Amino acid sequence: MKPFLRQQLERYPVRLQELDFFLQQPEVAQDMERLRTLTREHAEVSEVAALFERYRQREADLAEARQMAADPDMAEMAREEIEAVEAELPGLEEQLQQLLLPRDPDDVRNVFLEIRAGTGGDESALFAGDLLRMYTRYAERQGWRCELVSQSEGEVGGFKEVVVRVVGEGAYGKLKFESGGHRVQRVPATETQGRIHTSACTVAALAEPDEAQAVQINPAELRIDTFRASGAGGQHINKTDSAVRVTHLPTGIVAECQDDRSQHRNKAKALQVLAARIQEAERAERAAREAATRKGLIGSGDRSDRIRTYNFPQGRVTDHRINLTLYKLGFVMEGELDELIEGLLLARKAEQLAELEANPHGARA
Repeated sequence: MKPFLRQQLERYPVRLQELDFFLQQPEVAQDMERLRTLTREHAEVSEVAALFERYRQREADLAEARQMAADPDMAEMAREEIEAVEAELPGLEEQLQQLLLPRDPDDVRNVFLEIRAGTGGDESALFAGDLLRMYTRYAERQGWRCELVSQSEGEVGGFKEVVVRVVGEGAYGKLKFESGGHRVQRVPATETQGRIHTSACTVAALAEPDEAQAVQINPAELRIDTFRASGAGGQHINKTDSAVRVTHLPTGIVAECQDDRSQHRNKAKALQVLAARIQEAERAERAAREAATRKGLIGSGDRSDRIRTYNFPQGRVTDHRINLTLYKLGFVMEGELDELIEGLLLARKAEQLAELEANPHGARA
């Protein structure tokens, strides 16, 4: 084990004793917010401390087995123990490394996916529809549920803009690296001469805020407009002003919802999206400040970043951030995103581990 990792891990048993002491204090039991915070930290620290104790015990077992190997009567038993411990230790070290990496508390949350057509006119709107289908299929494979929040349909199909809420444990953690520019290269349905066109869409993945920790929005700083929903929705949805558009005046951030026949429910959903967008704007501002001192491999998730290219003539999809190219575009467009997403998650973990080694004080606990 690398010395810097051992140094970090040795802090956990000490911190666990401190937390045990704090949780026994009467004043902590009376402060529900502090109690909740300390209890959550205790669970995380206990997990690391217990695994590190297992690692140290197996190290001691290895040292003892090597001593036993010098005794001819114990040599065979010692060899078996040495093989077992040497096979187990790398796995334990890998688990400990993963537990040391900073966790994004939003990873467990639902996610709002915003898909907007960019350069390319009608073809870009059609590709936005393809991306929506791709993410919907992926969500189905994960056992998640998708709820359409708002849509603005394209002239010949697809969407100028569409927002979908993906509901499921860990949805944001899996989809957060989808933010950015998605470029498509293919022959559009409207192209008569068979020429390949390049179009683009942008995707933004927004963590659904925790109601208890959501940004506080002053109702006096909101402008709320109602209008008649457009697009598909049955014979009743377009006959009343049920759609709602909410504007946050200080920032100019806008959110709307037209999916429900109830104006009240549409307003509630629009406020959720608005809170998510404001939270994401704050997150992006922090990321920009951090990027001034370091350039991350994964990037900031800014819409202007071109993150992926979908080349239909070659059946190829390339994620430019991790230089991963897959010649299985048809499967990807059907929602088989696991290889891409796992590659991004592994790259981010490697990035975090390098940061941890460079700045050990940034570790958890």
